[in-house]
Amino acid sequence: MTDETDRDDVAPDAADTAGDGGDGDEGGETTLDYGAELEEQIVDALEAGDTAQVRDVVGQLHYADCADLLERLSSDERRQLIDLIRDDFDAEVLSELDDMVREEVVEFLGVHELAVALVELDSDDAVEVLTEMHEDQQREVLDAIPEADRALIEEGLSYPEDSAGRLMQREMVMVPTFWSVGQTIDFMRQTADDEEEEDGLPDAFYDIFVIDPKGHPQGTIPLSRLLRTRRPIGVKRIMETDLNLIPVEMDQEDVAFLFRQRDLVSAPVVDADGRLVGNITIDDVVDVIHEEHEEDVLRMGGVIEDDLYHAVLGTTKARFSWLVVNLVTAILASVVIGLFDATIEEVVALAILMPIVASMGGNAGTQTLTVTVRALATKELTSTNAMRVVGKELVVGIINGLLFAVLTGGVAWAWFGNPMLGGVIAMAMVVNMIVAGLAGTTIPLALDRFGADPAVASSVFLTTLTDVVGFFAFLGLAAVVLF
Repeated sequence: MTDETDRDDVAPDAADTAGDGGDGDEGGETTLDYGAELEEQIVDALEAGDTAQVRDVVGQLHYADCADLLERLSSDERRQLIDLIRDDFDAEVLSELDDMVREEVVEFLGVHELAVALVELDSDDAVEVLTEMHEDQQREVLDAIPEADRALIEEGLSYPEDSAGRLMQREMVMVPTFWSVGQTIDFMRQTADDEEEEDGLPDAFYDIFVIDPKGHPQGTIPLSRLLRTRRPIGVKRIMETDLNLIPVEMDQEDVAFLFRQRDLVSAPVVDADGRLVGNITIDDVVDVIHEEHEEDVLRMGGVIEDDLYHAVLGTTKARFSWLVVNLVTAILASVVIGLFDATIEEVVALAILMPIVASMGGNAGTQTLTVTVRALATKELTSTNAMRVVGKELVVGIINGLLFAVLTGGVAWAWFGNPMLGGVIAMAMVVNMIVAGLAGTTIPLALDRFGADPAVASSVFLTTLTDVVGFFAFLGLAAVVLF
């Protein structure tokens, strides 16, 4: 990294030269306290046909709040609102909408107005909107977009889904190595002033990319450093050469991990030949982190993304398959119980106590599973430390098993006045807690090793194992010890 700028190269009192930024609101936009009360106000205005009030209130909303509003409205209210604000529709709203709702809004807007909106968006956001559309719809919209903008969007769509190529923004500031700070600043000002310029400046950017004649990135200059440096200084003298290059086909999860590990605000994206083709900024990475987290949480619960906005039949169909899997595992646990039906008939207390063993094992396993899946997702758990983590969870399972063996054994003894019964549930508790600790780590590790998503399938295997082992250990020991 080059950080050898002389003290004289930096403009004095840089902080003092900043203009009065006011309250920081973008473009003087009014900030409203968006909430249920405002939402009801808009719905009432829609029902009353008060067009002026609807346009006035919605026009002052931030585009993200406007997207939230559209998601909460009914389909008819949504269409009515789109019709009213069509002439002043903020394209940024599209990038904030849930996929299912966005599909409906796109249909309301129509091909021509959607094409106009996509041109106003950054290329990465335009690609995101088009990705969720059917191929024939994509082609129709792309044909309505001017050729220069269409080329950038089509390039983005050519990359694999959930890759850096889909995530990156193609609008960026690139300068050659022989330019000076002054030339760079003049170039940005001229480009910003030239409305006819096809390759305009991005709406927001953090770094200037310095490239060689072949388009290979040589360094980056933080915008703050550029503005603090005197005009005659060459960009090569102040650029950072320690680059975090992102291959265009890198998975977005790996991109998010790199940003988190290196505390990045933006990073250059390169193609297979090492040429600079785009850059990824922190705002898009935050969306990826949220999206991946949401996806994992929903999958662990056996539901799909956009479940809230799916129609009844779609939601039912999506949940049915997962519930079938759970039914099969429940039947398996019941089969194990059925093997000891005679034992349960002799000692009815067994039927009362056996859910305790299975439940405690399931809860202990879920604790371990949650930590393990998260560690895998954040790459904190790898083949290097896997055995150490498994060993730790085994010890934790043994200690918790012994502690809860004393508690549950004492409760069973006091409840039914049978010390042998207390001993049986105590031994079963130790067995199941140990199995739960091991299963909570080894199941997600094994699934990850074989290329499956641990967040999706781990909970099913864990629940089945702790139920089966818990019932078998408790009832099996009871059959041996009590008879």
